[in-house]
Amino acid sequence: MSIDWHAINYVYSVAGFMVGMLVGMTGVGGGSLMTPLLVLLFGFSPVAAVGTDLLYAALTKTGGTIVHGFNRTVDWGIVRRLAAGSLPATILTLIGLKYFGSTDHVVNSVITTVLGLALILTAITLLFRKWILTRLAGFVDNLPEQRINVATVILGAFLGILVTLSSVGAGAIGATVLILLYPKLPIARIVGSDIAHAVPLTLVAGLGHWYLGSINFGLLFSLLIGSLPGIAIGSALAAYVPDRLLRTILAGTLAVVGAKLAI
Repeated sequence: MSIDWHAINYVYSVAGFMVGMLVGMTGVGGGSLMTPLLVLLFGFSPVAAVGTDLLYAALTKTGGTIVHGFNRTVDWGIVRRLAAGSLPATILTLIGLKYFGSTDHVVNSVITTVLGLALILTAITLLFRKWILTRLAGFVDNLPEQRINVATVILGAFLGILVTLSSVGAGAIGATVLILLYPKLPIARIVGSDIAHAVPLTLVAGLGHWYLGSINFGLLFSLLIGSLPGIAIGSALAAYVPDRLLRTILAGTLAVVGAKLAI
């Protein structure tokens, strides 16, 4: 693969920087913000936006996984169970995209709809996480360990399909369900496990989209140039930003954008 540095667009780098800052300040997955931005503002096809964002996520979250692994905040058993569901589901979804044609109008339409629904689901999760966890905690507490493990694999399969089609869901949605399934696990280990699982998931899905020809490498490197320093600065500013207000604004924005894409 050769990189055409003339294809680097610094407008996209600025967008990557802004999204990176928001991710660093709120923890909301970059796909929830970047993918609709690429589709609605910059006019990329849904397939190209999703495929490029998947490889972008794999590269950026690798660094986070290294840090969490060094700090021993990854539960590798949870990661393995999630991957046992997500990787086969991802491969099957990619085969489906290949069978129907990754540039076909119908596939673009399906991806747009799934992306919209995923954004709405993410917005609901951000706004009502505490209520969801409180309502369902009693039910999950009574489940035996074997069923918890099976539920984790099923969650992985759901995320595999959702992320491959929309690049959204591995963050807010996955972490919320993991908190519900493993209430005694420290939040840091939940977050670390969720990020660690996102790396093989987004890498396999991204490579699959690359095989389908739906990766824009000029866009990918343009985003990385801006997002990497953006995430670092956003993470440093996180302690000074009113988290609840920012999450509420983000959730409302995602809900509106999701509705626009889904309808």
